[in-house]
Amino acid sequence: MHEIYLLLGSNLGNREKLLLQAAEQIEARVGQILKKSSVYQTQSWGVNNQPDYLNQVILVKTSLSPHELLSRILLIEKGLGRKRIEKWGSRHIDIDILFYGDEVIDEPDLIVPHQYFHERRFAVEPMFEIAPDFIHPRLNKTIKSIALELTDKLSVQNLNHI
Repeated sequence: MHEIYLLLGSNLGNREKLLLQAAEQIEARVGQILKKSSVYQTQSWGVNNQPDYLNQVILVKTSLSPHELLSRILLIEKGLGRKRIEKWGSRHIDIDILFYGDEVIDEPDLIVPHQYFHERRFAVEPMFEIAPDFIHPRLNKTIKSIALELTDKLSVQNLNHI
């Protein structure tokens, strides 16, 4: 069994419902959800003239290989209305593999840990909430250290603390 961290995101449609549906599909098709971060409202990254996102990090226990995991995630995204039109474009649902245990995977169709994780406040903050002591296998730093070093200034607001 492997412990993996996934980032869920949505900035179109009923964002809250889509995050819940994605989590349900992950539990049914990928593995048991062990932890969920709060939901965060975040500014869009990369292309900033888009609606705000809702983001959440979940910890999942799975027996799937990295490529089986990717394949199932893509099916879940498609089933929930994801259309890949523009890089960093708005989307109903986005599911990113942040970490697959402590493995480093560098293949044309799959890069883990997520290559932009340490640059994105919207990914680091929810990850920090549920796993501050997790060590990034490529950077060899804790999530807490990465959070303290972040230079990303985009707004990230924990909706559970409003």
